[in-house]
Amino acid sequence: MFSVTVRDHVMVAHSFRGETFGPAQRLHGATFVVDATFRRPELDADNIVVDIGAAARELAAVLEPLNYRNLDDEPAFAGVNTTTEYLAKVIADRLADRVAAGDLGDGARGLAGITVTLHESHVAWASYERAL
Repeated sequence: MFSVTVRDHVMVAHSFRGETFGPAQRLHGATFVVDATFRRPELDADNIVVDIGAAARELAAVLEPLNYRNLDDEPAFAGVNTTTEYLAKVIADRLADRVAAGDLGDGARGLAGITVTLHESHVAWASYERAL
């Protein structure tokens, strides 16, 4: 399996509900380094997994509506604990929608999967992996 990863970041504010989260129940900020890895079993006709520029552009476009937002105020996240794991899935699913729409080019239609990893810090991160 071949893969290409592009990286960006997003800054959000949010809070969590539930005793599990201790002090994170209060409003707090998070800056995530976001890696999006695109996979396919064979290279395309140009010997690439995906156009890196297009992948970086689409990752930035998916992150833009989240950036500098209080996720508690966003209707799409009403009543949801926007954990690192959950946000990784949201970003992966939104990227998958862009692949399906052709936003990453025709060659991207041969992609087999996407993994999105959100790095909370240098010692903790979470990922979501999905097929295409």
